[in-house]
Amino acid sequence: MSQTLLPHMDLRPFVLAGGSGTRFWPRSRRAHPKQLLALDGERSMLQQTVDRLEPIAPADKFWVVTNETLREPIAQQLPQVPSAQILAEPVARNTAPAAGLAAFLLERQAPDAVLGLFPADHVIQNQEQFHAVLLAACKLATAAENIIVLGIKPTGPETGYGYIEAGEKLDAGTFRVRRFTEKPNYTRAEEFVASGRYYWNSGMFLGTARTFADAFREHLPETSPHLEEIALAFGTPEFDATFAALYPKCENISIDYAVLEPRSAKGEHRSHLYCIPANFGWNDLGSWAALYEHRLSRQQNVEGSGNVIEAPASSLSEASGNYVHVPSRHVALVGVDNLVVVETEDVLLITTRENCQEVGKLVKTLQQEQKEMLI
Repeated sequence: MSQTLLPHMDLRPFVLAGGSGTRFWPRSRRAHPKQLLALDGERSMLQQTVDRLEPIAPADKFWVVTNETLREPIAQQLPQVPSAQILAEPVARNTAPAAGLAAFLLERQAPDAVLGLFPADHVIQNQEQFHAVLLAACKLATAAENIIVLGIKPTGPETGYGYIEAGEKLDAGTFRVRRFTEKPNYTRAEEFVASGRYYWNSGMFLGTARTFADAFREHLPETSPHLEEIALAFGTPEFDATFAALYPKCENISIDYAVLEPRSAKGEHRSHLYCIPANFGWNDLGSWAALYEHRLSRQQNVEGSGNVIEAPASSLSEASGNYVHVPSRHVALVGVDNLVVVETEDVLLITTRENCQEVGKLVKTLQQEQKEMLI
């Protein structure tokens, strides 16, 4: 789909790229986290995010929100994005302040433009279908004071995702949102999936800048004045100092908890929240196990009985279900199943696919032990 298919749409992508990606340790490090890695091809996750949006939004309309450590590496990876539009948060404050700042910045420039919030580390396989969904979302966003979330049909009772309960169905498969539930426990997640009425919250949202700004004013009344003052200073010599002084005063909260859940509590006919189910091969690659499943599904570098081996050479005997990233040497697997083995210059990680979600906890332990060289 070319940009000409959106002749009256002014889409401004804001890419959220400040995460640390600790569950992809040891490849993901503080100074070079998941979104800067090429986990699925030759381009980094961040570059792929921008690549698939550029056909429908020119590079000078992109913004990136990250942290000071990553600002320069991101500028190097995205030379087409204006450097002033790569914003470095003074401190981490989760997704709500980042999204709110995006809304207030854009409201001052183009209040009727469509603000699109996109995480920097997702995989989307079907770009044509992705563009079609964005077209539908942009049309709905500009029709009224609507906020649209792209929903993913769940494949299992994941507890790490937010869930969207679908309400009244509109044309073209769009639903009103009945309720947002952020990260339910396993029992509730099982109930949600079994009901067939729920979608995973992809973390991709669209609405006009004015709509988002008004929503933040309503639901984050203490934080919004700080964000508006920061936005007012953008482009002036006082911007950096204002950003550094006021951003730490903002609430540390996700957009899901801050805006979407309370807005959905108004009721599906008053909240102006909509979900467009998306079937474009989405994966947020949240762990080594998720990457294994993704690579296996695409039949990339698959050897033996469901093994995914990223190594110069390998020898396999009675081994299955393993993910191995060892770029420096020959790998031999004998009689082992469902392992994750990841090598970097200074670390060798060995775990199981079942336990790989615990890698993030290991990074916290390293932080507590002040082993800064490893994180």
